[in-house]
Amino acid sequence: MKKFGLILTTFALLFVMGFSSNAQTPAKDDGKEIVKSDNIEMYYFHYERRCATCLAVESESEKILGELYPEKVKSGEITFLSVNLEDESNQPLAEKLRVDGQTLLVVKGDKQDNLTNKAFMYVNTNRDKFKKAIQESIENM
Repeated sequence: MKKFGLILTTFALLFVMGFSSNAQTPAKDDGKEIVKSDNIEMYYFHYERRCATCLAVESESEKILGELYPEKVKSGEITFLSVNLEDESNQPLAEKLRVDGQTLLVVKGDKQDNLTNKAFMYVNTNRDKFKKAIQESIENM
């Protein structure tokens, strides 16, 4: 029985590590400007082939922004941009923001908040937690 518990714990740890290995580390302040704007920008970086959860992260993120901040979205103070990483024209932006994989990122000036793990964890299981994570991220910008 102890062996089963050890095996189960090992698999659970590997599963969690798999999610965290895709997370992007925040950009270090090396004197380079990340994005020159006082606006808040939410970027969803993705590949062409996407699963149902990937598509849900994109659509729900955009919907939640519209629900929480309709006037700011309408005025362009808060924007959402879906960025295909396989389109070479998007590579300069991905490099500037230090993104090399699927990522949901909130950016204001030189501040970044990576919501990728929360997005994939909650988008299909607990929309309220996902919405709260987006709201907290934007309020802290």
